Amino acid sequence: MIYALGVIAAMLPMLTLAAEGPSSAPAPYGALPSPAQVRWQQMEFIGFIHFTTNTFTDKEWGFGDESPSVFNPTDFDAEQIVSSFAVAGMKQIVLVCKHHDGFCLWPSKFTDHSVEQSPWKGGKGDVVREISDACRRHKLKFGIYLSPWDRNRADYGSPSYVEYYRNQLRELITTYGPVSEVWHDGANGGDGFYGGAREARKIDPTSYYDWPTTWALIRQLDPNIVIFSDVGPDIRWVGTESGWTGDPCWSTITPVAEEAGRKPSPGVGIKDLWHGTRNGERWMPAETDFSIRPGWFYHASEDGKVKTGPELVSHYFGSAGHGSVMLLNVPPDRRGRVHETDRASLEDLGKRLKAIFAEDLARRAKATGPSRGSAFGPDKLVDGKAGTYWATEDDQTTPSVVLEFRAPVTFNVVRLREYLPLGQRVDDWAVDTWDGSDWVELAKGTAIGSCRLVRAKPVTTTKVRLRVTKSPVCPCLSEMGLFLEPQAP
Repeated sequence: MIYALGVIAAMLPMLTLAAEGPSSAPAPYGALPSPAQVRWQQMEFIGFIHFTTNTFTDKEWGFGDESPSVFNPTDFDAEQIVSSFAVAGMKQIVLVCKHHDGFCLWPSKFTDHSVEQSPWKGGKGDVVREISDACRRHKLKFGIYLSPWDRNRADYGSPSYVEYYRNQLRELITTYGPVSEVWHDGANGGDGFYGGAREARKIDPTSYYDWPTTWALIRQLDPNIVIFSDVGPDIRWVGTESGWTGDPCWSTITPVAEEAGRKPSPGVGIKDLWHGTRNGERWMPAETDFSIRPGWFYHASEDGKVKTGPELVSHYFGSAGHGSVMLLNVPPDRRGRVHETDRASLEDLGKRLKAIFAEDLARRAKATGPSRGSAFGPDKLVDGKAGTYWATEDDQTTPSVVLEFRAPVTFNVVRLREYLPLGQRVDDWAVDTWDGSDWVELAKGTAIGSCRLVRAKPVTTTKVRLRVTKSPVCPCLSEMGLFLEPQAP
């Protein structure tokens, strides 16, 4: 309750502006997002970079005994890498600064197992610095992945390693910030080099890392950082690496371990990650992570298996279009560049997304329907402003809005958005088109959240209707957009 009140207080400027009309804003409903979570969800499409000794040993998971000497990209180009993500339309990059093998892409003062001991740039190179700087030049946010499991460290499994891990988190956040997201992988313990021990080590993921203390450290260093893991605390894993998200995919969840009696923690199987929990205890939206290639790291053998632009567009509709954030991995090759095939797919993806959302046809419409006052009128659905929203009186929980056009419009994509600061409110909805004599249902669904996309066959009409068919409280919707996807050549 204290957290929820703090969130509302942080958002009072937004809510006060909305309440200046003849009626007051609706009361918030259910678990609520922090301002940082709202900003994160609004990005919708972000990127992942896996690049380490595995790139040069042709492995997915290094054992931890790899010599730093194998890391030697021949033509590393952070500008080419980051621009490849930017051209696709991504808003953030999460860099794997240390994978399970323990090799660090920056000259960490806490270990020698890093780029400082590699031949690349005579040991003077710093991948984290170059990528983070390039992100800022391209106005992309920068996130970090630091593997909790370290198959190189001799002290993995002991308390001293946890301190080492926190020291590196502090080092990365304070040296390369601002950092927007910190990513905690769920892979924990197993076979490894461990400083020469070459053995299997098991840890209890529910207690060994003392995650609450680590998360408190991150909050102290920068309260604007969002934290990802199986159980958040800010962002949850979607439960699969397929690149698809459940339908519905609620932004709220009540974390419950799959194994009875276990504490929900990173590395412990969690129920309902795919769909979330309607009216869950915590606001913890899903992040849908997958790779443009079959593997997470570059392998020349996979050059012919890169996902195409049209395939990636489908993933966008099936992840970001279900209220998740799409996290696409694009691994640099042994040169230290995004491979030409991957780059071409990203450029094609960016062009296709720009073409689809080039014009919001709903902006041409006159919107009519019930509301709780002029500050919350149906016109707010089509004004192109994220901070305004349509809301009805408290007792109007299943209202409709009609968009009417002076001339017929043709569209095949619908985008709906809820006003997140007041919670995820709508259970079920439907969209209809007017055929000249009657309403014809185009689509219906469950959950809207930060972004709900519908991709249908093109339809030409002069009127479109949105119906909220089930909701425990009055809806608060910030957008209804209509778009025409160009026909594929």
